[in-house]
Amino acid sequence: MKDKVITTEQALRYSRQILLAGFDLDKQELLINSRILMIGVGGLGCAAAQYLVAAGIGQLTLVDDDIVETTNLQRQVLHFENSIGEKKVKSAQRTLNSINHFVDIKTIDTRLSSDELDALVLQHDLILDCSDNLETRNLLNDVCYRSGKPLVSGAAIRMEGQIFCVIPALKTACYACVSHFFGEQNLSCVESGVMSPVVGIIGASQANEAIKILTQFGQQSANKLQVFDAMSSTWESFKVNPLPQCKTCSAT
Repeated sequence: MKDKVITTEQALRYSRQILLAGFDLDKQELLINSRILMIGVGGLGCAAAQYLVAAGIGQLTLVDDDIVETTNLQRQVLHFENSIGEKKVKSAQRTLNSINHFVDIKTIDTRLSSDELDALVLQHDLILDCSDNLETRNLLNDVCYRSGKPLVSGAAIRMEGQIFCVIPALKTACYACVSHFFGEQNLSCVESGVMSPVVGIIGASQANEAIKILTQFGQQSANKLQVFDAMSSTWESFKVNPLPQCKTCSAT
């Protein structure tokens, strides 16, 4: 049930979205009553968070136990030189608060146990996976499918990026249906590098998919792996069918 009613000030602020055909005030009101849980406040998280906050999400919970380092500044745009040594969630919270005071920004700067993650996911309407490792992505996939919460997962490395949406209510393929193709490969930008705008493109696209899912606006990107090649500036889309024997989604 919606408990926040859009104000005149908010309607003016978000007017460029409200003017979109099929979006209107009702969709914006859905957005300001939505709660997103974001795992990871690195390159993807920084890019996604700023657009979600600017667009008027109601609550954003940031989870990351890392601190800001000099090497982060090349792509993690919510952090600045004076943030070095500070917890990423606190640095990001300060910047996001300056973007939009209407949004409730919550932070968790510790690594969550499995039980804590389960409980936290249930308190939110959508989960944004902005982590940097396959193990975390698979864990979030399991928790979200079990909890019935939509998941928007992103990844970026070198000059490549990908997005995959999991919508349990629609019985879509889950992340495990596609991640098994990746094997044990678990590269990071520390070893392989990453171009700064690539994480911005993927993170912003995650924010866009999240808004569409929460407001039921546009076409849902279900059962589809979206892959971006920055070298050729092209997107490719691959159909993903649910695996018949998937341990995560076939049992639901």
